Amino acid sequence: MSAMSGWSLAELAEKFEVQLRGNPGQRIYSLQGLKEAGPDSLSFLANRRYLDLLKTSNAGAVLLHPSYADAYNGNVLLTEQPYLLYARISQLLEQSLYPELPGSYRHPGAQVAESAQIAAGVRLGPCVVVGERAVIGAGTVLEAGVVVGDDCSLGAGCHLYPHVVLYPRTQLGQCVRIQAGSIIGADGFGFAPSANGWVRIAQLGRVVIGDYCDIGANTTIDRAALGETWLGRGVIVDNQVQIAHNVRIGDYTAIAACTGISGSTDIGQRCILAGGVGLVGHIQIADGVQLTGMTMVTKSIEQAGSYSSGTAFEPTAQWKKTAVRLKNLEQMQRKLTILEKELLQLQTRQGSNDARKSRKQEKIKTGSAQE
Repeated sequence: MSAMSGWSLAELAEKFEVQLRGNPGQRIYSLQGLKEAGPDSLSFLANRRYLDLLKTSNAGAVLLHPSYADAYNGNVLLTEQPYLLYARISQLLEQSLYPELPGSYRHPGAQVAESAQIAAGVRLGPCVVVGERAVIGAGTVLEAGVVVGDDCSLGAGCHLYPHVVLYPRTQLGQCVRIQAGSIIGADGFGFAPSANGWVRIAQLGRVVIGDYCDIGANTTIDRAALGETWLGRGVIVDNQVQIAHNVRIGDYTAIAACTGISGSTDIGQRCILAGGVGLVGHIQIADGVQLTGMTMVTKSIEQAGSYSSGTAFEPTAQWKKTAVRLKNLEQMQRKLTILEKELLQLQTRQGSNDARKSRKQEKIKTGSAQE
């Protein structure tokens, strides 16, 4: 299906097994937001906050949950998961706009070692370098300037965008995508102190990345000092993320931009690390942990759930006052401890006095009754 011909709603409904309400012949050429969408565009509603936009949208069709089926008068594809269906259709349209060229291809400027094994359907762009004994799986695409080091292994269907570098012995599973400028397998940051300065620790391990992982642009994943830096199946990593040596990341974990993960940290499955998160080394993060933006993790997390740290922004003048108070917290805590002790002593003395008064009054009552 070419970008010029688009996709009819009937074709989309059949392909993704969803219900269509409206004109089956309506053709879709693009995906747009509800505000921007025109008659040839498909849009979606995944958040009820934007429900009012349905009234004014000019979309050719909208992906809707069945509970909102009557909120749009135009063409509708009904699905229990509109955002998920949007993701799948976006891939379909991407293939239409940027179809893969058929068959194997090697640009004249590509340099491939004689001992490398290149499977059928591999496409090598200009200035690609493939090292000794490297193995490239069927249908993999290496765009301009990609470097695949000696003894690397890439599964079928991988796509490496321009100027990705794989250091020697890096292993990729099937259908791994790595965006431009990322470096996989560089030295881990390992140095031993000596009287004459730092002594580099040779990083003798490698990086192993599982099937269907997606790595963003300008991200770095360091090879292990010993053993493996390891990413499980379906891990997604955003742009400009630093993953240090011997880190392990469980299946389907998501990591947003500018996160830094120190060495030998073990992250569980299906975790979510928001932007700018920082983790110290040699800790364990349980499955299902969510870390909100800019969270600094200084010790292991043993239970699933959402965790945060840091302070939210506020006007500068108020922030300065807050910063001063933060500096005084230790002194305030000492004073509070002293005041709590003094209060406890007062309460104890008051209780003793009340008890003596009560006993005295009881004696007076008893004496009066005897008279």
